[in-house]
Amino acid sequence: MSETKDRSYHHGDLRRALIDTALNMLAADQNWAFTLREVARRTGVSHAAPYKHFRDREELLRELARIGFVRLGETMTEAMSPDIPSTCAQFMAAAQACIGFACQNAGLYRLMFSSDADKTIDPPLHDAAMSTFGILLGLLERGKRDGSFRPVAVSALAAASWAQVHGLAMLTISYQLLEETVGPEPVLGALDVLLDGMCCTD
Repeated sequence: MSETKDRSYHHGDLRRALIDTALNMLAADQNWAFTLREVARRTGVSHAAPYKHFRDREELLRELARIGFVRLGETMTEAMSPDIPSTCAQFMAAAQACIGFACQNAGLYRLMFSSDADKTIDPPLHDAAMSTFGILLGLLERGKRDGSFRPVAVSALAAASWAQVHGLAMLTISYQLLEETVGPEPVLGALDVLLDGMCCTD
């Protein structure tokens, strides 16, 4: 592909086009084994074009993961509608939204928590991940203040709830929650047990 074709993109459009192509490839194949060369080919630009925006494939993958955390945060926030009557119910809605996001974006979700999404070397990715985790922390802190959650450390509530929700998401997208072993509707059942241990009943 010629440089003329590359320049047909306006400033910033090429980066967006490359990202969109990579996200589509990730959604279709459920893995990120693709190369920058393949992303360029499917975008319709020269093999060198991606390097104008991404130093290497790993930098592109970290950007995809960052986008994933932003979208997950938006999904959780939307699920926590102020119309939901209790903090515990909001937690359940956010947890189900997180698992639903994983199911609808299995490849992206796996990437977000893989070694290829190294948050220690990518500040924007780290910030996006922590911002999304902050949504959970904010909900737990609010629930502790209003008496919805048991009077234990928020860090303990966060660890328990994150381990459960993330674990359920990974098991679900790996097709490991089989009815013959864990019964019907295992996700809802597990979340109910989690809430029984977190929420005050008085």
